[in-house]
Amino acid sequence: MTTTPSGIPGTADESAELLPIASGARTRAALRTLIRPDRGRALLGLGVLVGATAVGLLVQPLLGRIVDIVADGRPADALTLPVVLLLVVAVVQGVTTTLGLTQVARLGETVLARLREQFVERALQLPADRLERAGAGDLTARVTGDVARVAEAVRSALPEMARSVLAIVLTLGAMALLDVRFLLAALLAVPVQALTARWYVRRAVTVYADQRVANGAQQQQLLETIGGAVTVRGHRLEEQHTEKSARRSRKAVELTMRSVHLVLGFYARLHIAEYIGLAAVLVTGFFLVRDGSVSIGTATAAALYFHSLFGPVNAALVLLDDAQSAAAGLARLVGVTDIEESAVRLPHQRKRSGTEAEAAVTVDAVSHAYGPGRTVLHEVSLTLRAGEHVALVGTSGAGKSTLARLVAGVQQPTGGTVSVARSEPSTAGPPVVLVTQEVHVFTGTLAEDLRLARPDATDADLRTALATVYALEWAEALPEGLATVVGEGGHRLDPARAQQLALARLVLADPPVVVLDEATAEAGSAGARTLERSAEAALAGRTALVVAHRLTQAVAADRVVVLKAGRVVESGTHDELRTADGPYATLWRAWSGSRAAPRL
Repeated sequence: MTTTPSGIPGTADESAELLPIASGARTRAALRTLIRPDRGRALLGLGVLVGATAVGLLVQPLLGRIVDIVADGRPADALTLPVVLLLVVAVVQGVTTTLGLTQVARLGETVLARLREQFVERALQLPADRLERAGAGDLTARVTGDVARVAEAVRSALPEMARSVLAIVLTLGAMALLDVRFLLAALLAVPVQALTARWYVRRAVTVYADQRVANGAQQQQLLETIGGAVTVRGHRLEEQHTEKSARRSRKAVELTMRSVHLVLGFYARLHIAEYIGLAAVLVTGFFLVRDGSVSIGTATAAALYFHSLFGPVNAALVLLDDAQSAAAGLARLVGVTDIEESAVRLPHQRKRSGTEAEAAVTVDAVSHAYGPGRTVLHEVSLTLRAGEHVALVGTSGAGKSTLARLVAGVQQPTGGTVSVARSEPSTAGPPVVLVTQEVHVFTGTLAEDLRLARPDATDADLRTALATVYALEWAEALPEGLATVVGEGGHRLDPARAQQLALARLVLADPPVVVLDEATAEAGSAGARTLERSAEAALAGRTALVVAHRLTQAVAADRVVVLKAGRVVESGTHDELRTADGPYATLWRAWSGSRAAPRL
């Protein structure tokens, strides 16, 4: 959540650095890449739809044949064959169209699923500070609204667009076969339709892109206002936040109304094109029949062909509305999937390297800034030896959590490197695991929640992990033991138990290096001792960097590192630093309540 200098949730979009939006060329390239693994299905669906459309084009000549039979006064039994053929055409077209649209729909769903997976993968890899700069509303709008728009287009617009385009192309070809002059007459509508499409697309791209951004800003403001409701009420800022929400809502509504007016103008122009084209075909048919160039049935077939174009042409052009909206959403999703190269894999990224056996983690001249003028770490260097437990202490704002997240790989440094020694070949788990005070209990059974760390873990493994962190007793006392549903809508776990659950997941993951960022801070005084004992058991045999919320954790550590204003100012054991009368001694006296008497 972004905050104002006073700490009150504030306006995000004045300072938010939104996640990137892919260009049109990049979006098209990404779409081709997504479709490539299913080219066979795409060609099959296209081929079946071509066949279905071609069969459907036999309807107009057959109707024209019926008109000629009636006009010539032939016997009624002469109508039998064309009527039977019409029934056959209807059945064949229905079956083939269903098969073709099914293939296209499956292709669309497969591509959409692949895009979702890539989006989620990249979103989870994004550095935390990048997400903080963008704001939760931007990412939420993409993962909800934009995905929904693209999904809707894939399920309805894509199959209909494919069928409409094929119908247009093949119908125009059929009109040319009747008489090329019918085609030329029909093409009089094309300039109006082309200008309409051009007029619409040029305006729609900007409108829909702005609309998506406005919706994201609106969602961000609502998230901030609701999430910080207690603080907002405490500072009597209800009116200000209501006005901010209303202002962003008005912006979103204004852009929505602009899109509505755009669509209304779009339809009006299409009706003009339909009138011009149909009138031209009918006039052409009149003169051709009068001159004896074509029969009444042929002219009827031509008019029916053009009239049958109303549906596909209008559908294709109307689908530009959905296509533009979906394209804007797709560009926002692809923008996130492309962040891997520009923001995840940075030149100064964390890496696993073959460092010396004694050095499990090496932090070399690391700096980090959350934006211009907001540097929080200044060329910090630190080495954690294998199996060593290092406590990181300092006043609020010293940069402890930032350094912890850099070591864990959650964020990337803006300067310097963080190196993690290679794990043993037999170690399949992650090299570093971060446990913070903000623990999420996933919805599902307790066993499923634990297996997120190790999917192949047996029930015995789960019980061992829980026992290691002193949580087995309360876990087995739950209504259904490990099968008890926890998380949203399930059995509620208090903060201390939720933290023990996180530590049990840590034991199951079995990483060589662990980072604890104030992992016992949420327990309160009553649960602090239990959680500290659980954390100590979970860290046994591992290299650990502990952001110490309580200095009792520093007492138990092998070494204490003191940060001040983003720089390491002290390093040593608790006893060494306590007697050195430096920054750590000051912190210790303040925390323990045994401040030294002031010197006279």
